[in-house]
Amino acid sequence: MAPAIAAEEGGRQRRAATRQHSLDLTGDPPHDGLPGDTEALLPAPGRARGYRAELGSILLLLVLYVLQGIPLGLAGSVPLILQSKSASYTDQAFFSFVFWPFSLKLLWAPLVDAVYLRGFGRRKSWLVPTQYVLGLFMIYMSTQVDALLGDGHGRGPDVAALTVTFFLFEFLAATQDIAVDGWALTMLSRENVGYASTCNSVGQTAGYFLGNVLFLALESASFCNKYLRFEPQPRGIVTLSDFLFFWGAVFLVTTTLVAFLKKENEELIPAKEETKGITDTYRLLFSIIKMPAVLTFCLLILTSKIGFSAADAVTGLKLVEEGVPKEHLALLAVPMVPLQIILPLVISKYTAGPQPLNTFYKAMPYRLLLGLEFAFLVWWAPKVKHEGGFPVYYYAAVVLSYALHQITLYSMYVAIMAFNAKVSDPLIGGTYMTLLNTVSNLGGNWPSTVALWLVDPLTVKECAGAQGHTCATAGASELCTAAGGSCVTTLDGYYVESVICVILGFAWWFFLGPKFKKLQDEGQSSWKCKRSN
Repeated sequence: MAPAIAAEEGGRQRRAATRQHSLDLTGDPPHDGLPGDTEALLPAPGRARGYRAELGSILLLLVLYVLQGIPLGLAGSVPLILQSKSASYTDQAFFSFVFWPFSLKLLWAPLVDAVYLRGFGRRKSWLVPTQYVLGLFMIYMSTQVDALLGDGHGRGPDVAALTVTFFLFEFLAATQDIAVDGWALTMLSRENVGYASTCNSVGQTAGYFLGNVLFLALESASFCNKYLRFEPQPRGIVTLSDFLFFWGAVFLVTTTLVAFLKKENEELIPAKEETKGITDTYRLLFSIIKMPAVLTFCLLILTSKIGFSAADAVTGLKLVEEGVPKEHLALLAVPMVPLQIILPLVISKYTAGPQPLNTFYKAMPYRLLLGLEFAFLVWWAPKVKHEGGFPVYYYAAVVLSYALHQITLYSMYVAIMAFNAKVSDPLIGGTYMTLLNTVSNLGGNWPSTVALWLVDPLTVKECAGAQGHTCATAGASELCTAAGGSCVTTLDGYYVESVICVILGFAWWFFLGPKFKKLQDEGQSSWKCKRSN
């Protein structure tokens, strides 16, 4: 289960699930796209070009998307590290804002698309400086991150500084994503542009795996001592500082090679390469969202995922709190990869018709009930824990639960993507689709942040062993400990929140779900944007 089981439902925290960690339950795999970039801009050649003719460009795209996944994976690993250092859930909620940039990038995508140096290249004007800054920023972070995470000797993590640092980190990665997505459509010929989405999916997933699953495994002293060493050591093979420095250097080297050796395609048709002005693009977005059908969709999708927020955002952190090693949670995501590849192919058969939202509606109650099952797994963890860790059957139950969760998650995700594609005005498809997908991602981001923030206020603790003291606040807890007592949890806010979220989710499903399904009965005219030339 994910640390903030998140993003990222917003964020582009892995292609297979914003906002967004290892064994990620945080929500739907966010869809991206650059406004207006709906097709390859190369003129149709007189002779078809096979993929071998553009193998170099395909491999370059793959590398760029792998690099893009590294910051996402690293950011997704930090909540698990914070949890192992006993960070509060209020701190986790604050850090969850790190996963928002990929869901909000539509706000500055028109700027990246329209402003550039013609002599250097439309996409390279943003890609090269952004990746240079990313590389230098990672190298600088490698000198500071250990101090920000705390020394373990009385000084805890500086969550505010970590949040600001990684938010900037993800903002730069989101900007790089805009540039790479746009370049992907013009780097390849029309015959091969379909490989761009493959590079995106494979590359970003691989990058996320390297930055999250592989890092957490190599950073863990217990994992390295058990599987990779002959003699035990007090630390893992790598630290977050080492990892940041290495990938910072890789970013700098790769960017230098791209800057000097790769030219943007000169076969582009200048008239088609130019896009609308920045002001016109923002006016278009505003005119789309004002339409009654779109506005209704946005309001409903922004509230549809409240019922999943406790399970998605908190469960993984609670498992770490109960003693499940964070590297084991990361590795449990590996068996899910084949399932995440197969599910969209299977589910798309049921969402390809005129009413894709029916699949969304049918899957929702099962995903809500799985939230209660996740709460049971957290409750069960200390019951089965033994000196050597957790039994195999407990991990099997976690994997099975996550697999079932993935089926419901992808059923809802593919249904929403199919509906968005169905209703988008084809004349402005790129902008329209990106807007709808951005709202869908935000519908997962904000409930996850709120769910994390509410855990501590909903938790009830008592001071045991010191009369006259309470544990109502952090200061009171310190006084309780100083008086020889200890704070004992009598009611865990996670369980309260889990029940409340499921009730709210079923209320949405019962009262608003039929209205949501009814949107697919609207005529095409309800979704077409009225615009002037």
